[in-house]
Amino acid sequence: MSGRRRRTPVLAAHQHRSGTILTGIFVLALAAAWAAHHALVASDYDSHTTGRLSLVWVALFFVFLAQTLMYHLERPRRLTPRLERQLDELHVSILMPVYNEDPGYLKLGLESFLRQTRRPDSVHIVDDGSTSSDYADVRAWWEQAARQAGVVSTWQRVPNGGKRHAQAHGVRVSPDADIYITCDSDSCFAPNAVAEALAPFARPKVQSVAGIVIATNNRANLLARITDLWFTTTQLVDRSGQSAVGAVMVNSGPLAAYRAAIIRDNLGSYLNETFMGRPVMFSDDSLLTLYAQERGLTVQQPSAVVFTAMPEKWSHFSRMYLRWMRGSTIRSVWRMRYLSLARPAFWLHMLRWFQMFLVQMVMLWLLLVEPIAFNNLPPKSMLWVPFLIGWAQGLRYLGVIRSDERIRSRALTWLMMPLAIILAWTALRWLRWYGIATCARTGWGTRQNGAEVSLGGAAPTVANVAPPVAKLYDLDGETVLQVGAPLR
Repeated sequence: MSGRRRRTPVLAAHQHRSGTILTGIFVLALAAAWAAHHALVASDYDSHTTGRLSLVWVALFFVFLAQTLMYHLERPRRLTPRLERQLDELHVSILMPVYNEDPGYLKLGLESFLRQTRRPDSVHIVDDGSTSSDYADVRAWWEQAARQAGVVSTWQRVPNGGKRHAQAHGVRVSPDADIYITCDSDSCFAPNAVAEALAPFARPKVQSVAGIVIATNNRANLLARITDLWFTTTQLVDRSGQSAVGAVMVNSGPLAAYRAAIIRDNLGSYLNETFMGRPVMFSDDSLLTLYAQERGLTVQQPSAVVFTAMPEKWSHFSRMYLRWMRGSTIRSVWRMRYLSLARPAFWLHMLRWFQMFLVQMVMLWLLLVEPIAFNNLPPKSMLWVPFLIGWAQGLRYLGVIRSDERIRSRALTWLMMPLAIILAWTALRWLRWYGIATCARTGWGTRQNGAEVSLGGAAPTVANVAPPVAKLYDLDGETVLQVGAPLR
């Protein structure tokens, strides 16, 4: 064996569009044929039900068609050399709150900042009173590595006050920032994530940019696979459609960028939000997005990719999802109250609620009212329609190419779309309504007793500035490889 050091791979991902479009057209054609078939089936019912069922299928099909058109209109922002030089002049600060995080994920994320093609100008880590660790080894490694890389950094440990207050500590020590990038403590940026997230700011009207979040631990178990499939597809379908008109509703915590004034000017209300007399601890990302919507465009940059830890246990996932649903309900109230009617985001928000209620009513009508009141059983072939649509939209998932996973593994996950749809139509539907009904419960709900997902890896030594060591899957099998080579 030669004495040359073997370079270990770096987590990276990019979106590949051309290979899925033709297949998508084919599958969409099948879905359209099934929708037309069921419209004809509906016409076989008696005259009292024909109009009702036909109208429902036609309406839902056109909503689906419009959504498909919108998300295919999204394109990553590309820069000319002149615009790229202008963006290089901006001071970019990363805000990373830390609370009871797994050291392996924390180290992996910090290292990814130093591997950026466009490094941040400053990074501000705030330990929000963690009870599981003081991260002394990670901090010692990071401060030396950041200094050697020429990245200004601060590391504060403060009494526990919540994620928003931790971010505020970072804002206060970075008064020169032009752009703030918010991230979670288990975020691992792809090497070009910062550069790509900055690109849309070449348009003066753009106030915030959302990245694409995919799972670091997507092959940990079945739940992680389905969650990665569902979450990635949702971003590349729903949020891509919103981005096409500059009205992204919610930026994701693992990677979002804002013009600094959005956060600075609203810091007081951000830290003191209350709902029904209770302080709101979650839904920080959607509130920052709302501030941005009030000033201009909110977009997504599909070429800015971040890896994050997804829940591996149902108890963790259900608590996280409930938090999202409660936060979504609160944010919906604020959008209706504060967003201008001139903003596309307001009308997209109203359309989203209308679509949700329409789908609920359609399900109740077809599964209960028609069989009981009219003795009309839905055709069994109708069950294929949501699966066909799900597989068609899930092709967007296959368009994300990862450095640590072969396409056959992603295709296997894509085939699991029926499981994701069944989950969405059963447990998640119940959790959604329960979250809406209990939206006044504004506590965080996870990570109170330590990290719930662990990456592993030994602590680095300061002497040789060894970077994070993280366990991930090898492309050539299910063996484990070590990610993170010494910085040069």
